[in-house]
Amino acid sequence: MTRKRELPWMPVLGGIAALATPALALASGGVGGAAKVPDPAGDWTHLFHEVVTDITVIGVVFGLAAIYMIWRYRAKSPDDVGHGPTLTTVQSVALALVPALLFMADDFLLAAKGWVLYNTQRTVPADALEVKVSASQFYWEFDYGNGIVTSNEMKVPVGRPVVLRLSATDVIHSFFIPAMRIKEDAVPGRKTYLWFVAREPGTIIATCAEYCGVGHPQMPANIEAIPADRFDAWIKSGGKQASAPDAAPQG
Repeated sequence: MTRKRELPWMPVLGGIAALATPALALASGGVGGAAKVPDPAGDWTHLFHEVVTDITVIGVVFGLAAIYMIWRYRAKSPDDVGHGPTLTTVQSVALALVPALLFMADDFLLAAKGWVLYNTQRTVPADALEVKVSASQFYWEFDYGNGIVTSNEMKVPVGRPVVLRLSATDVIHSFFIPAMRIKEDAVPGRKTYLWFVAREPGTIIATCAEYCGVGHPQMPANIEAIPADRFDAWIKSGGKQASAPDAAPQG
């Protein structure tokens, strides 16, 4: 009986992910009690800021250390020859490992947060509205499953998760919603998916992020988020009821 090989760092990453999960849950609205719809878009933005802060701090620390050493050990005359300090084995190991462990611990925490967020992004909420999206050269078709089919225009209810089931009729396309920090390929012969939730009324843009032919730039789609009662009325009208202008577009 063969035993599946486990990479040595996987338990470490798993443990850090377990520690990161409660923090992310609290940031997204709490743990336990009434279930709250996650906000992956907001969490990805927050994590991006953490990563930028992390690499900035590391860059500043090492930059200042380099500047100090350049100044401290500079040659004071053309005949100066540098001599490094003599370190014991313990000092050498500590000087190498302590900074590495400190920075790697932070990096592993950020990686674990990203893993938790990825799992959240791939887990569709139970009450999500399902819309089938078909990509063709060079337009998008949105099928609500009740006879309502729109082209390059999609309406979604504010505050309710929406899962898009993606497919393509010709070549590979990629459905990208920059404001929601999500992108997924639409592939001929395959079914893929993504989900998002609009937090406020407004219009956001989706576009094709995979070059699909000469008409590729002509594939933006408007996603209009409207209050749930107006969305229900629009559905009941068979998609014929016009919607009034809403707030400024989301970004």
